[in-house]
Amino acid sequence: MQTVLIELPDNIFSALRKPPNEFVKEMRIAAAVKWYELGQISQEKAAEKAAEIADCSRSEFIDALSRYRVDFMQYTSEDLEEEIRQFV
Repeated sequence: MQTVLIELPDNIFSALRKPPNEFVKEMRIAAAVKWYELGQISQEKAAEKAAEIADCSRSEFIDALSRYRVDFMQYTSEDLEEEIRQFV
């Protein structure tokens, strides 16, 4: 596992009313949700990969999607056309 050092101002934690460990957890979730929403995480097993980035279970990640108002189903028009072709 890689370690990434991110420097943040000391007052950021009190401003957000979160201790550093909770802030980091939420930051990982927010990043994973956004990358999932933008399709930057491969669509094959995307929720599992995003959950890994967020350091949570798949079901916790799906709950986070709901909190952030991001649809779990991330289909492009091309994805939808491919799905339809498979069933026709």
